[in-house]
Amino acid sequence: MIKSLQKMFQHWTARWLFRLRDAEVGEVFLNQRRVFIVPTRAGLTFGVMLVVLFLCSVNYSLSLGFALTFLLGGCSIVDMHLTFRNLAHLYLRPGRAPAVFAGTDAQFELHLENRRKHDRYAIWLAFIGDDLPVREHVTDIAADSSNIVMLSAPTQERGWCHAPRIRLQTRFPLGLLRAWSYWQPAMRVLVYPQPEEDGPPLPLHEDETADGRGHVGHDDFAGIRAYQAGDSIRHLAWRQIARIDGGALVTKQFEGGASSELAIDYATLPRTMDVELKLSRMTHWVLAAEMRGLPYAFRLGNSDFPPAIGPAHQAACLSALALFERTSERAA
Repeated sequence: MIKSLQKMFQHWTARWLFRLRDAEVGEVFLNQRRVFIVPTRAGLTFGVMLVVLFLCSVNYSLSLGFALTFLLGGCSIVDMHLTFRNLAHLYLRPGRAPAVFAGTDAQFELHLENRRKHDRYAIWLAFIGDDLPVREHVTDIAADSSNIVMLSAPTQERGWCHAPRIRLQTRFPLGLLRAWSYWQPAMRVLVYPQPEEDGPPLPLHEDETADGRGHVGHDDFAGIRAYQAGDSIRHLAWRQIARIDGGALVTKQFEGGASSELAIDYATLPRTMDVELKLSRMTHWVLAAEMRGLPYAFRLGNSDFPPAIGPAHQAACLSALALFERTSERAA
């Protein structure tokens, strides 16, 4: 009964007393009007005990009973002040939010700064929402210092994922009262499509080498190298293999000539495939090409990137996949 009343009161204060309709940009200051405080279950039990002690002291005229009652009541008032001070007047700033793949947890970096002369202990932070699991993280903040807290939230779909509302709360020092506040940071993370599991191999042409060096028959022979998965059988150096003890496979290597024409093109995928499956397959190919060091062109809608390789090229391709047909999110 008490727990349900507490939840109803929290929901009412969050909806009416503390209206956060839009995300808060930049640094946020928790002034006294943004911090709420209510008794915990232990605090309510403690209050009932004080009432019983007071009535017994009045009924039996116990001087020591009055002294104990008012002493414990004074301690509860001090606890109220310390609990409120432990959370109020904090400075909150959003940090980094690196991109992730759909189905994994997005990581949001939060900065909590204490510019007061007293330490703060046992501050709990968690994302809250109707469909979010509550994963609370606790931190202490020394005087005139700051701490970084990482909160995670599950992702389901590609595109921009905005940070949910954050609840900060504390029960320090005695646990009789609970102070809490809400924060809606202006943070978002880009969610890439989930790579296809056991996807098909890269769409390499038959006249291309697996290392992207050029076309056989039009380049200059540069030497041999160890065999790599995906090398064409026509490029194996059979004479050198026969001379090597154990018959280890080696491949001819060429230099010069035209560069590889490996292209990851949305238009080449079957029309009967689902759009999300196409994007997952292209994500798988982008990661596979980067892993094997193959320069690749990328074509998707209005995005047409020439053959390249590297973190910048990979990020540009994955971003195009994440925001494909998301006009409003791309504009934002």
